[in-house]
Amino acid sequence: MNKQKSTEQTKKQQKTWIKIIKIIGIVLICLILFALIAFGVLRALGKSGIRKNISGEAPVLESTESTEEGWQDGWIRYNGQIYAYNEDIMTFLVMGVDNDDVVKKAKDGLSGGQADAMFLAVMNPHDKSVSIIAVNRNAMALVDVYDEDGVYMGQYTKQITLQHGYGDGMELSCERSVAAVSRLFYNLPISGYAAINMGAIPALNDAVGGVQVTVLDDVIYPEYDMDLHQGDEVTLTGHQAYWYVRGRNENVFNSSSLRLERQKQFLTTFIAQAKNKAVTNPSIAVDLYNTISKYMVTDIDITKFTYLASEALGYNFDISHLYTMQGETLMGDKYEEFYVDDDALYQLIIDVFYEPVESEDIK
Repeated sequence: MNKQKSTEQTKKQQKTWIKIIKIIGIVLICLILFALIAFGVLRALGKSGIRKNISGEAPVLESTESTEEGWQDGWIRYNGQIYAYNEDIMTFLVMGVDNDDVVKKAKDGLSGGQADAMFLAVMNPHDKSVSIIAVNRNAMALVDVYDEDGVYMGQYTKQITLQHGYGDGMELSCERSVAAVSRLFYNLPISGYAAINMGAIPALNDAVGGVQVTVLDDVIYPEYDMDLHQGDEVTLTGHQAYWYVRGRNENVFNSSSLRLERQKQFLTTFIAQAKNKAVTNPSIAVDLYNTISKYMVTDIDITKFTYLASEALGYNFDISHLYTMQGETLMGDKYEEFYVDDDALYQLIIDVFYEPVESEDIK
């Protein structure tokens, strides 16, 4: 009799656990569906918002007048080839600001912080590619100068990194940096910006499991327990990533260019690892955004970021899509100055932002 009761209790317990497991399964499925729906909604809202930021205007390159039948305004002729601006392209300015703290308004109009790293991220929906243009921080460009009270003093030729400092360290600094970079690139339309304080680097690095690099040059700071040598193959910890991206030996001429090469390498590898993780975790883009939000000033909200990140998964990005400005570094009165090769910059803009016009399109 007791054996029979025990068997019945066991069956009841088994049925109870089966019910619990089913309920848990249903809850998990609902949570997954909710996450997918939420992700889809964010993506849809982001797509709508980001497309509104695309002006359709073209850079102001030297236009060619032509009496050819079918010639359109905005076309240019360069080295015998006709080109049209890709009006669907999306361009974003990404900056690394020399500040380790969370973002906050600057104490005056001169303390916005320098943009030690500057990149143009370009998404081309026509060929599904992402291009990255590294902007040399010391590139000599027209900079809008203000005094500490925010009074406009005029435009002067200075290192473009300084433009971010003439502002509030928030949206105003970013908008002025966007304007300066746009001017440098022949009034290139820029769809959005993100300025990230360098203090976010460790968290970004660790979020993708550590960025794997072959060290490009010695990065040695004994006082900060940092000892990496050229040729070392390492998976950077957050602490190492910070110094690898930010550190430079100011006693070495053109050290900012050496650091820029490390920044390019880190960014390229970080993007690749983030894309790989996104295959199994589609929400990693949202996680990354939330991780660095307190260190970041951006006009790209979470919906736009979700859309861009999900789009980028289907885009091609490799070393062939990573560009560096050509020019010459000279020593100024006090600091290094990078003088852009105008012909090379013109060619770069055409290569990235323009498309050849085929003869059959000229009618």
